[in-house]
Amino acid sequence: MPHTPTTKITPEDPRYPELIGKRFNKRFTGKPDYIRLPGSTAEVIEALEEAVRDGLRVVARSGGHCLEGFVSDPAVRAIIDTSLMTGLRHDPQMNAFALEAGLTLGETYRKLFLGWGVTIPAGESPDVGLGGHVLGGAFGFLCREHGLAVDHLYAVEVVTVDAAGRAWSIIATREPSDPNHDLWWAHTGGGGGNFGIVTCYWFRSPEADGTDPAWLLPRAPREVVTFKAEWDWGQVDEKGFAALVRNYGGWCESNRGAGSDSAKLFSIFSMTRPPHGKLTLRGLVTAGAESERALDEHLAAVASGVGASHTREVKRMSWLGFALNPFPDLFAIGPGGVTASQALFKIKDAFFRKPHTDRQIAVMYDYLARRNPEVAGGGVGFATYGGMVNTVAPGATASAQREAIMTTSYSVGWMNPDDEARSLAWVRELYRDLFADSGGVPVPGDVADGALINHPDVDLADPAWNRSGVGFGALYYKSNYARLQEVKRRWDPRNVFHHALSIRG
Repeated sequence: MPHTPTTKITPEDPRYPELIGKRFNKRFTGKPDYIRLPGSTAEVIEALEEAVRDGLRVVARSGGHCLEGFVSDPAVRAIIDTSLMTGLRHDPQMNAFALEAGLTLGETYRKLFLGWGVTIPAGESPDVGLGGHVLGGAFGFLCREHGLAVDHLYAVEVVTVDAAGRAWSIIATREPSDPNHDLWWAHTGGGGGNFGIVTCYWFRSPEADGTDPAWLLPRAPREVVTFKAEWDWGQVDEKGFAALVRNYGGWCESNRGAGSDSAKLFSIFSMTRPPHGKLTLRGLVTAGAESERALDEHLAAVASGVGASHTREVKRMSWLGFALNPFPDLFAIGPGGVTASQALFKIKDAFFRKPHTDRQIAVMYDYLARRNPEVAGGGVGFATYGGMVNTVAPGATASAQREAIMTTSYSVGWMNPDDEARSLAWVRELYRDLFADSGGVPVPGDVADGALINHPDVDLADPAWNRSGVGFGALYYKSNYARLQEVKRRWDPRNVFHHALSIRG
């Protein structure tokens, strides 16, 4: 019998180990009864309806970069993998670009740029799959200049399951008159694994005028200026560390607005544990002739008063060259310096509306420089936010954090399974102590602003670690959670799509 994309790939199939191994976080391992690789929406409908009819726990997968074990869950019996659905075309009927859910970000950037000279302001790693990434809002290198990717989302095709167990394809648009508008809205930040299986996204910027595809999305930068600065832990004491963290947050707060050259700058500040780790500031600027001035001002602001020297490296390159291989030294490793291809790790996440407090800075220094020295693979990371992201109303999309100035991560990685317990304890306790004033989690308020669902953290649903009395739904979606629950009840009445952090209908 010939193999087709809709063949059930079972453990006896030589492709099965390859497909099971397609997961970014090697901490989780599932063993489903089968995997299916549909090539069209019709085949997704067929595969989904059969799994539901057979009573199997079914999940969708695009790039395999889920940070928690939602797909690699022992309870999952069937995986519908969309990675063969990689079409990208200009759709004149929609007056938008149609992007199938199996595309990676790298392929998306390549095809949009070579075909029309445009791009979308999506994520950072070129290996990430579009299917789940867009659902969580999709921020990345160009977000301060152009907003989130979902701010340019015009329509989405979703295969849903009705109360009778029948699978249907629904196209929902951002047009307010569309009877399916709520389903489009839920896919602008509502997170994956909640409503159905996305097969196609259509992108067109809200301000786009006319029908020329070369002007339906943001023009790709003519040139990218990248920079990297590093401080050695041996030269940075606690006072210098505090200056770095305070300066970075202060720059983000002072440059939170849209429209200036600073909004064309994006940076990541990574702090991995000594003695082998570094304090590294990386970024890019797309401000043309003003790029080096903007990066010099950013670097000077962050380095002020640190009392230690730093390296400085600046490069110029094409947008596509950068997008297909951004910061190779960053993406070649996992949290804490663990090789990404072998990574077992845990990542926690938080948005900030204001810079870290002095108490929080002291907590970070204690955990990075002193606490649990046997846990080598730990780190903290910041990334700039704001700019055009914050020009959109919190309720206009499901991505509610529209006043944040930066997004942050707290991570740990390990190679030896015996190190898991102590490594998890380190990052969980760091996060708990960092947000001790709000029950151990970043409750939206004056300083913190919740968390990002694309960096899911099951601890936010665990009362042992979340003692705030604020549920994970409010942490991820703020006041948008109630509306997302309504969408869930309408479009997934059987709760076919669920996981540890899925929306409760």
